[in-house]
Order: sequence, then C-alpha cells, then structure tokens
Amino acid sequence: MIVLRPATAADQARLTAHVHAAHINPMDLKWQHFVLAVDEASGALVGTVQIKSHRDGSRELASLAVAPEWQGQGVARRLVEHMLAQNPGVLYLTCRSTLGPLYQKFGFRIVDPSEMTPYFRRLIRAVKLLWPLMRRGGRAVTLLVMKRDG
Repeated sequence: MIVLRPATAADQARLTAHVHAAHINPMDLKWQHFVLAVDEASGALVGTVQIKSHRDGSRELASLAVAPEWQGQGVARRLVEHMLAQNPGVLYLTCRSTLGPLYQKFGFRIVDPSEMTPYFRRLIRAVKLLWPLMRRGGRAVTLLVMKRDG
C-alpha cells in the first residue's frame, strides 16, 4: 500500500536522488516543501512532489517524479490531487511538452508568455538558450509552462 506523507529532514538525500534519477529540474529541492509517496511495506520512496514559491509570488507544482516500477499505478495522480487539495489558488508548472495532456486532466492549461510571471518568463528564456531540443520517439520535446487558476 502506498501512503502519502510530508518529507522530513531525514528524507533529503533520497528525495534529491529520486528527482535526479528522473532527470527533472534539480534546483530548490528543500524537504520542507515535499510530499512523498512511500511503499508502506518496504519503506521505499516511490514518488515525490513539491510546491515551490518564487520571489515574484507565483507558486509552482514541481518535482513530480514516480519510480519507473510504480508508473502507471496512479501514484502521480494521487500526489497531484493531494497537492491541489492542499494548495488552492493559482498554481503553475513546467513540464516536457509530451506531459501536457496529463496535467490538462487536472485543470492546467498551457499559457502564453504574456500571461507568465517574471520567474517563468526568465525560465523560458534560459531554456531556449541552454536546453537544446530533445528528441523522443522522433519528435521534438520542448518545455511547457502551464497554469491552473484554482
């Protein structure tokens, strides 16, 4: 059985390793902001998610990662639903373009740069300069900024 729980200081190293293994943004991984999905029987960390607060006042659903052997079993859905219930109001997220449809199921929509807060506009500019387009399955994968109005 999978249980969701707030991270503790003792979880910092393994949640950092989990996010790095998922090849997602490794910046600003503070255990105080995380909720973990843990296999109750083994104690194994199977999923992570956090809410990041940015200096411009925006909040971001971030660091959603599920261990490969647990993908497709509803762990990500449970983590997202939990965070949305605990964090009403406007939330942003960034994701690979291939994941856009997943987040649309939760009420997120792709936003135009004119709707982005300063943090996300800076992020998109940096990505265009530093992150070359990746190829997955023969198609280009880019970064999306999405917003949920709450």
